[in-house]
Amino acid sequence: MALQPEPEVKVAKKNPESSVGFSPRRFTWEEIGLRTGQGHLQQERWLVIDRKVYDISQFYQQHPGGARVISHYAGQDATDAFVAFHVNKALVRKYMSSLLIGELAPDQISMEPSKNKLLVEDFRELRATIERMGLMNPNSLFFFLNFLHILLLEAASWIALWYFGTSLVPFLISAVLLTTSQTQAGYLHHDMGHLSVFSKPKWNHMVQKFMIGQLLGMAANWWNLRHIQHHAKPNCFRKDPDLNMHSSLFTFGKVLSVELGMKKKKFMPYNHQHKYFFVTMLPFLIPIFFLYFPLKRTIHRKNWMDLAWMLSFYIRFFLTYEPLLGVKSLLGFYLLIRVLESIWFVWESQMSHIPMNIDYDKNLDWFSTQLQATCNVDQSLFNDWFTGHLNFHIEHHLFPTMPRHNYWKVAPLVKSLCAKHDIDYHCKPLLTAFADVVHTLKDSGEFWLDAYLHK
Repeated sequence: MALQPEPEVKVAKKNPESSVGFSPRRFTWEEIGLRTGQGHLQQERWLVIDRKVYDISQFYQQHPGGARVISHYAGQDATDAFVAFHVNKALVRKYMSSLLIGELAPDQISMEPSKNKLLVEDFRELRATIERMGLMNPNSLFFFLNFLHILLLEAASWIALWYFGTSLVPFLISAVLLTTSQTQAGYLHHDMGHLSVFSKPKWNHMVQKFMIGQLLGMAANWWNLRHIQHHAKPNCFRKDPDLNMHSSLFTFGKVLSVELGMKKKKFMPYNHQHKYFFVTMLPFLIPIFFLYFPLKRTIHRKNWMDLAWMLSFYIRFFLTYEPLLGVKSLLGFYLLIRVLESIWFVWESQMSHIPMNIDYDKNLDWFSTQLQATCNVDQSLFNDWFTGHLNFHIEHHLFPTMPRHNYWKVAPLVKSLCAKHDIDYHCKPLLTAFADVVHTLKDSGEFWLDAYLHK
């Protein structure tokens, strides 16, 4: 269930009970809920897709999208996640057949009894509607023009230094132009990682390696494996890797902050985290976490293709700018654009999630999971461009393979579904969204301090 190429993979030997001539085994949700890969029956991992029960105990480590993301749904209904992440579902089902061990018993409903059956059905109807409307189809001209403006911004960065010299003002102008090009390239590679630029998954992944490697100097495989987990279980601690800084540097959300305080753990002065946020995560998330650690992991895993693409960026960057700047100024120029890029990225990415509910996985339905963890920012030409259309973050999370130029079209339909089921649809001005990040960090720190001192 991941935004990955869908190649042939080795799968477990087919269960004879799923073959022609054998009656399928029948299971209850109680039986399935025990097969999570944790605690009792630790080695077994089952999940449900369209009422069919699959045993992924041997397969999950071979899953093209990564072992963790599919394991996050062990013991649960994964139907909507499967539909959301896979473009070529017919091909995937061909390989799933060998994992089939049975189906839900006739007296079992199609999703866990704890979930809102009407909401799940309404969301699936909404999904079918937008597919009939063609909103999952990419506009080639949109993405071509987007790519063109990225190249023009990078060219303008180089021209500013070449024509005006390397004094402070052209130096800073060039850095801002290149930062903008890098950030916009990040949005485009993100589109490709979500299989939303080309109709065929393999083209998305092939071009994404060029975009993230050659234009950004980052590792595609590392990013894909992390990002898909975030989409599968957003703001769910221990399942969303975007929360991995919890306790080591920050504390997130009321539930986790109170828990940390009650355990009397103090790795950082979390009651001041809204202050040191500005000198830690904001400027250094990309230079350290998105560059150093992925490089280390890529070498450790011997992913030589990603490493070659990453190195090609640094070779091109050196050959392009060193003749104009010299080695020392080039290093300063590089660090500056990475810090500026990090500031832009952190505000854009964190404003949609940090102010929202953060907790352990409660196994909610797909729609509720995304809505409680995600918020939008008001639409405008600038906001659309500045965020790469991720100001429509709710729609992006509900339909991760939808091309971003269609988010605004589906937003009214999502709002209507929220209104019907009395679910909050959070949307706010851009600057308010920025401020909410800081306010939420402050609140979380205060929850921790109160629990640490008094509970």
